[in-house]
Amino acid sequence: MKNPKPAAALKHFAELDSKLVEVAKNIKVLRNLTWPASIATSFLEKWSAGSSSYPLIEYPKHSYKNEVAALKMIMEAAGTDHPLGRYIYKTARSYMTAALMLEYVGTPAFTELSAEIYGSPRDKVWSTSISNLEASEHFISSTEDFRKACPVQKEESCLMATYVAAELQKAITPFFHKHKVEVVVDPELASKAAAAANRIRIRNFTCFSQMDIPQLLHHEAFVHTLTMLNGKEQPYLKSMSLGAPRTTRTQEGLALFAEFITTSIDINRLRRIALRVKAIDMAMQGADFIEIFKFFMDSDQGEVESFQSAARIFRGGDVRGRSVFTKDSVYLEGLMYIHSFLHKAIHSGKIDYPHRLMAGRLTFSDVVELEEFFDSGFIAPPLYEPTWITQRECLTAFLSYSVFSHRIDLNAVELKDFKLHDRISD
Repeated sequence: MKNPKPAAALKHFAELDSKLVEVAKNIKVLRNLTWPASIATSFLEKWSAGSSSYPLIEYPKHSYKNEVAALKMIMEAAGTDHPLGRYIYKTARSYMTAALMLEYVGTPAFTELSAEIYGSPRDKVWSTSISNLEASEHFISSTEDFRKACPVQKEESCLMATYVAAELQKAITPFFHKHKVEVVVDPELASKAAAAANRIRIRNFTCFSQMDIPQLLHHEAFVHTLTMLNGKEQPYLKSMSLGAPRTTRTQEGLALFAEFITTSIDINRLRRIALRVKAIDMAMQGADFIEIFKFFMDSDQGEVESFQSAARIFRGGDVRGRSVFTKDSVYLEGLMYIHSFLHKAIHSGKIDYPHRLMAGRLTFSDVVELEEFFDSGFIAPPLYEPTWITQRECLTAFLSYSVFSHRIDLNAVELKDFKLHDRISD
């Protein structure tokens, strides 16, 4: 890129970014959509008693008139002619869309705006002919075949949330050596965990497995919290610490990739993620909360987890179906994007791209489009990085082999064929 970078222009965009941060702080998507823990308790008690009534949820009415007006002014002032302007424009636009989405909770417009931000199951993945739904069905089918052939042993022990929090704290405290990050147990949390810059929350009254500890560590702490803290350390673009809605696909793809490359993911976790995409599509086609709850139950999830999985999909929507929250569509799509992005970056000699992806809450396109501002130091390098990013040689080896291995068509191979390929035959 050869865009001019006069000091006045950089100051202008830094000031706009500061204004964006102040406005965006008032627009909290997940916080405004989360169901209180009492709703799960009430529903499951009634379910155990033989009742199949819908969970009762009322959302507070929101008006973001002032925020939307301010975001429009920021977008107009930023423009789209300059790379920094485009970054601010797109970030402000995603917050504006999120604000409008929150104003339409419980209506079809909520789902339309959700799909605009996060996509939906039937969207095609990038330039392929494969949809998110087809990818999820592949993982559901392949994991089901494995489960039948090699039944997964159920955990003999149930780890309490307090124990998991303490184990995470042991690993997190020395890693984030310049910041205090606290792990706390939260009885109101819908998901198993949620990460912020200075606090990671763990859901109480949940049966955790030993595998959950490294998974939460690499996903929540060493991606979500890490990129937030690195964003806070930015000298000019403080919005990189916010987690704008437009960054969700990259963030969740990156976090899921971190689970894979650190071998912190298991078949049950992969299956749960794929099932959510399938369930979103079912709900968008008309399945109600009870049907989705049963779908998860029939997929070998317990009652509590089935409720939480269904609640993730219907938060902000309508429990009668069709109006849903599509955020969970981004995980598998993001995983496929991040794998391709990292491999292409290294293949193209852009060995700093993986490193720069950790500098804050960014998208893939941000890393490419803002390259000159990384080079100049306007955007600071990340303070913290996970080990798998710093070990570039290992990352390159992993990506190179995984891409090559995909060229082998397993449908054309039988196990008996391997006998024919011995160097020394019988």
